[in-house]
Amino acid sequence: MAITDWPEQERPREKLLRAGAMALSDAELLAIFLRVGVVGKTAVDLARDLLQHFHSLNGIFAASLGEMQQVHGMGASKYCQLQAVLEMSKRALGETLQQVDSFNSPVQVKAFLQLQLSPLLREVFCVLFLDAQNRLITYETMFEGSLMQTSVHPREVVKRAMALNAAAVILSHNHPGGNAVPSRADQQLTQLLKQSLSLVEVKVLDHIIVAGQDTFSFNERGLI
Repeated sequence: MAITDWPEQERPREKLLRAGAMALSDAELLAIFLRVGVVGKTAVDLARDLLQHFHSLNGIFAASLGEMQQVHGMGASKYCQLQAVLEMSKRALGETLQQVDSFNSPVQVKAFLQLQLSPLLREVFCVLFLDAQNRLITYETMFEGSLMQTSVHPREVVKRAMALNAAAVILSHNHPGGNAVPSRADQQLTQLLKQSLSLVEVKVLDHIIVAGQDTFSFNERGLI
């Protein structure tokens, strides 16, 4: 049965218009993006196939073109559209952080970092460099490592903060393994960076770890 044959209140687009995007499931949101399915499958069915194949929305966005094409009905066009949607979301949140106090906008900061880091399979260490009003100057990936470990050099973070005339930073890295709880090494690194940056009067406002849909904020746990 085609989606157009469904009861109107169950169709994804009508449901979105009636109740808002938050009311839709992941499959329904994807179905609106896909617009059409394939022979024998509705757009919702195809969306469910994608979620089953890649396990999550993050998995879908992280997929390569070759991996995407393994799902019947998905090709280069849909892949490019998905990547464009992801990049627009990152840029929109980045623009927001350039206008607001990031320290007082933890939900938006976490959302931005999740979009940046959740899809990655390798561990990376990133920094949000902020001005005196805690507005975003720029977001940069400073170091990349293996799946389990990243070598972070405090000197490079300090040099970059000085070059950008940053007044504060928010540190972040991902745990591709899926557990957002910081290790002892994560805590030691945070204190080392805090001490190093304090020498040039740059504050460390937070260190946020991203693991899929989970985040861990050092500031919220009283560890900064």
